[in-house]
Amino acid sequence: MSPQTAATTIRAALPPGGLFAGQAWRIAPAPFPLGAELAQEIESLGRVLLQFYRAVNLLYRKSAEAKMPPWVAHWLDLGKPAELIAWQRSPAFKNDVPRVIRPDLLLTENGLRVTELDSVPGGIGLTAWLNQTYSRSEIRGDRAEVLGGADGMLRGFASIFGDAKRVHIVVSDESATYQPEMAWLSGQLGARFAVRDSSFSDFKSGDAIYRFFELFDLANLPNGQTIFELASQSQVVVSETENPEGKKLFKPTVLDRIRLTPPPKPVFEEKMLFALLWNRNLQGFWRQELGEGFLSRLKRIVPYTWVVDPAPLPPHAAIPELNLTDWQQLKTLSQQERELILKVSGYSDQAWGARGVFLGSDLSQADWARAVDEALAQFEVSPRVLQRFHKPALVAASWFDFAKDEVVPMNGRARLCPYYFVAGDGDAARPELGGVLATICPADKKIIHGMTDAILAPCTP
Repeated sequence: MSPQTAATTIRAALPPGGLFAGQAWRIAPAPFPLGAELAQEIESLGRVLLQFYRAVNLLYRKSAEAKMPPWVAHWLDLGKPAELIAWQRSPAFKNDVPRVIRPDLLLTENGLRVTELDSVPGGIGLTAWLNQTYSRSEIRGDRAEVLGGADGMLRGFASIFGDAKRVHIVVSDESATYQPEMAWLSGQLGARFAVRDSSFSDFKSGDAIYRFFELFDLANLPNGQTIFELASQSQVVVSETENPEGKKLFKPTVLDRIRLTPPPKPVFEEKMLFALLWNRNLQGFWRQELGEGFLSRLKRIVPYTWVVDPAPLPPHAAIPELNLTDWQQLKTLSQQERELILKVSGYSDQAWGARGVFLGSDLSQADWARAVDEALAQFEVSPRVLQRFHKPALVAASWFDFAKDEVVPMNGRARLCPYYFVAGDGDAARPELGGVLATICPADKKIIHGMTDAILAPCTP
């Protein structure tokens, strides 16, 4: 098939309602190739990230119980309402971790760098559609199959709900951009799945709920507290019967809990988790819970990260790696020294979709100083993190320009988003790679995210 025919076929396969509300992207006539070695590295990363989430869960719980340094839980609880902290510490969700894990991976000259983890990611339906569409024989030709296979995203998403009778995908108004992709996904998976809005409340015993809303948005969801209450407790129904002598009997029946993922734990929506990974005070904990191999691997790919905590340091102390004795000195760094990303850690409408992100080397001294001042001033209500910036490498890609009816080569910079789906419970839980979404932006873009002039494509080995 010619590139023109392939691109036209792909565009024609788009659902009538689209996949993102009001959004479009550049269509590549073929999947984005990674090579066998990189594909294998990504495939095996899911186990590492699941173990990291488990270790984070344990670290927070032990910190809250004063069995680990209390400043860990203090940092992670900053800005959160008391009721959400209570849900996070509820025994009902003690061992729960997100069942969808999606890292943001940058392709750099020195290999992969994972800049953050998303436990409530968009793009599940989109990537499922891309995998399905690009796997068609007339488009695939003799190329390798897309990672995860044609239905890997669909199978993976369905697997995280076990044998739940019905699955409700609850989408908030804040996440409405992604409602079309979730509607398409639900339609592909059949009558067991349905997309619900924030007013739906007809949940039944044995149902499952996919929480497609960030926890900062909880106050705007009329059914939010109901969902957490149903998921946190077994339901007891008392039925009335009579024995042969006509005496009334009351029989209690314990119904299945609502199965909820991701759990109501804002700790998993914090970017400061990577700062905790690098914190020297916690190295013994990470080594014990991750093992030397997983810890070393994470440190190879996770950029050094700091929590911007304005607490004063002793005169003889310095912030590691930066050699600053006060965060105010961050404002005075030269442009060359500012190869740093400053961003909102979590629990904020500025903490997703490339919002609240500042690249120091791309800002004037005055703008950078303002961003630093805001980070210091907002620490108690909305902490920021600082992260080393690793510039993505140039990659060769192409897209089809339908107006000019031609393939357009493009040197770009790529972000890879693998989707790992965690099926099974307890020690039997295993992550499975469903697919990998490549977002390739023009080379002059400093921060990679979905945009009109970006290419979105599935990945092949």
